[in-house]
Amino acid sequence: MTVLTQDQIDAFWRDGYIVVEDAVTGTQLDALRETFDRWVEESREEAEDYGETLDGRARFDLEPGHSAARPALRRVQSPEEVSEAYLDTMRNATTVDMCADLLGPNLRFHHGKVNSKQPGAATTVKFHQDFPFQPMTNDDMITALLFVDEVTLENGPLEVVAGTHKGPIHSLWHNGRFTGAVDDAVVAKNAEQMVKCTGPAGAVCLMHANLLHGSAPNLSDAPRTLYITTYYAEDSIELSPNHLPSRHTHELVRGEETGRVRCSSYEMEIPEKPSSTSFFDQQAAG
Repeated sequence: MTVLTQDQIDAFWRDGYIVVEDAVTGTQLDALRETFDRWVEESREEAEDYGETLDGRARFDLEPGHSAARPALRRVQSPEEVSEAYLDTMRNATTVDMCADLLGPNLRFHHGKVNSKQPGAATTVKFHQDFPFQPMTNDDMITALLFVDEVTLENGPLEVVAGTHKGPIHSLWHNGRFTGAVDDAVVAKNAEQMVKCTGPAGAVCLMHANLLHGSAPNLSDAPRTLYITTYYAEDSIELSPNHLPSRHTHELVRGEETGRVRCSSYEMEIPEKPSSTSFFDQQAAG
């Protein structure tokens, strides 16, 4: 039995994204919020990025200007490794069943992260596609952005360009540097077609990995926190080092293992894995 309607499935493959409400239960949402609020409080005691992930980088990424008085925890890498609430959501939320409706019954987990914009946060996410960060043998891959807080027009919502998942894979390399962002000319060309994705807490934006997207700063007095999980078809194999490895990477979350690999035709440059906490530093340097 599918969770999504046929109209929602058709809209996803036409536009490259859909926003669906009630992707988690109230209990799951409360647990995610409580856990992240605790992490924000703990971050007041830190002056620089801290914690450690599987590959030795910091788990908790602090925005420049972070302080005890005004904490600015902007990312948590692989939160499902250190939180039962996030692990439960990654495995069991209705979001996962939605992705299975779109990609097929056999589904694996690729990586997870929390991206947060605290009130007044200056961080922007420059426009990019996710797939060039994580090439696989096929592009049946979805980024699920769960709204832990209500997402409004003022607090830095996701901005997407509908239909660009059907277009070219744009380079994230410029002048020999991996910038994690597409060229400004690509953004300018698509500026009039950008759509802001808003919705209540507990909604999810399901986005094809080739969809062009970014986000603006948080100009409000309310936080905007997303739990972002990426899922992919079981018959796909990774072609470059995972930029957010965790002990749950490649876990089968729905269906069964087929022992098969499927390839689609595309060409892209090999990405550069961040040496620091997250890709925010790559985009800032670029």
